[in-house]
Amino acid sequence: MANFVLQVPNNLRSFTVSASVSSNGSPPLSSSGSSGGVGGPVILELPLDKIRRPLMRTRANDPIKVQELMDSISEIGLQTPIDVLEVEGVYYGFSGCHRYEAHQRLGLPTIRCKIRRGTKETLRHHLR
Repeated sequence: MANFVLQVPNNLRSFTVSASVSSNGSPPLSSSGSSGGVGGPVILELPLDKIRRPLMRTRANDPIKVQELMDSISEIGLQTPIDVLEVEGVYYGFSGCHRYEAHQRLGLPTIRCKIRRGTKETLRHHLR
C-alpha cells in the first residue's frame, strides 16, 4: 500500500478519490472525454486482440527486455502505456512492441494505451 500527501487549495469544497486495479495491475484509468475526442490523447485499457499491428518487424524483440518487462508488469503493472492510433473505430499500434509482447506472454487480456484519434491520411502517413 502506498502512502501519499494530498495538498489541495483552501477554496476547494469537495473532490473524489478512487482507486482500483486493472487486469494487468496498472493504476486506474480514466475514460472521460473519449467519446468526443476533445482534449488530446485518452488513456484506456484495450483488449490486445483489438489492436492491429500493421508494420512487419524486420527484427525480433529483445527477449531479455521482454522478460524484464514481464517481471516488472507482474510486480507493479505497466507504467508507460503504448501509443495507439484510432481511425474510424479501429485501433493501430506502431510502438510498444516489447510491452505488447510482454502482455501477450503473460496472458493478460488488455493493455494500457494512450489513444489518439486520427484520419485515414494520418494512418497512411504512419504506414510509409
